[in-house]
Amino acid sequence: MTTLDAAPVAPLLDRLFAEADAARSPTMTALSRDEWERLMHSKTEYLHLYELMKDLWLPVSRETGVLLYMLARSTSARSVVEYGTSFGISTLHLAAALRDNGGGHLITSEFEPSKVARARQHLTEGGLVNLVEIREGDALKTLSVDLPDGIDLLLLDGAKALYPEILGLVEGHLRPGALVVADNADFCPEYLERVRAPDSGYMSIPFAEDIELSMRLG
Repeated sequence: MTTLDAAPVAPLLDRLFAEADAARSPTMTALSRDEWERLMHSKTEYLHLYELMKDLWLPVSRETGVLLYMLARSTSARSVVEYGTSFGISTLHLAAALRDNGGGHLITSEFEPSKVARARQHLTEGGLVNLVEIREGDALKTLSVDLPDGIDLLLLDGAKALYPEILGLVEGHLRPGALVVADNADFCPEYLERVRAPDSGYMSIPFAEDIELSMRLG
């Protein structure tokens, strides 16, 4: 039995996924597809995008959550960084892996204060809050300082257009063999071009339907 499969985390995740499935955002559903696509690809309007998305869950899928847990467990991760906390579903999966690895430290960043409060509540309910440091604010600032060396895993799941910039902030702290998981990376061709380039310092492949999985080379 893992932390992920047992109470209090398992029933908590069941409830949160159900809430996410039921949630709708009137602001976002009012946008045209073209406007949505434009904002998703914009490097200059990401703060506006955060504002529009402040009530959206946008969680990882159940399958991606389990994958994150498995990747963190299989690499014996102790140091994890996450870009994009939202309501904390992916954070719970990663923190559960740290707990089952014997402990560790997860740094996660979220711009929207109301989501920070909800994520902290969920992590407390799941008994995992002691493993997590939530940095509130623009990740271009919050993840630019005080990162540990030897990071084992980086999850990119915030504003897609900023993936290259966030990777640039963190990659000097990644250990050789560290994994980078980018959710919905197809929204950022610049990121895919970077990690797939022969001289990028990464080995990278598309994985499942919407993930780019990369490994930091030595």
